[in-house]
Amino acid sequence: MTFSGRNDLSHSPSLVFRAARPADGAALWRVVRSTGTLELNSPYFYLLWATEFGHTSLVAEQDGQTVGLVVGFHPPGQPDSAFVWQVGVLPSHRGQGLGLRMLQAWKALPANAHCRWVTATVADDNLASQALFQSLARVSDTGCESQPHFTADQFPVDHPAEPLLRVGPFSREKADPV
Repeated sequence: MTFSGRNDLSHSPSLVFRAARPADGAALWRVVRSTGTLELNSPYFYLLWATEFGHTSLVAEQDGQTVGLVVGFHPPGQPDSAFVWQVGVLPSHRGQGLGLRMLQAWKALPANAHCRWVTATVADDNLASQALFQSLARVSDTGCESQPHFTADQFPVDHPAEPLLRVGPFSREKADPV
């Protein structure tokens, strides 16, 4: 799917949002590494993810370059939910609303459009991610609630708790991107 972008989104007036493909694995890894804030996994992980879960993940491209991503999947046993694991935007494209636009396009992917709930775990100190999911709820005219999920003592290293954010319910009419 292609959506017209705003002029302030760099060189090109358009962005392309699409499901990830196996060939995107390296680009996903590079974007996550470039953010400087996301937890970076191995290149193999992103290649495997793009191959096995590409249909539930999104790539944002501008002028043929990957500038953002939404890595997600459907939790087993929760067919009406889509889980967001990582949202990343290149530093050069931040502050322009791309994260929200990507989440809306990700929710509209054929593999995710039927889902009534968008979920993600977000640490209490990750204010940017919390604001992003609250914005998704606001523009979708739905709710965003937080509930305990992963506690700090469950991690094998020093890591803050990660409550579960749950955005929804979405109706089929609200699955379309803006």
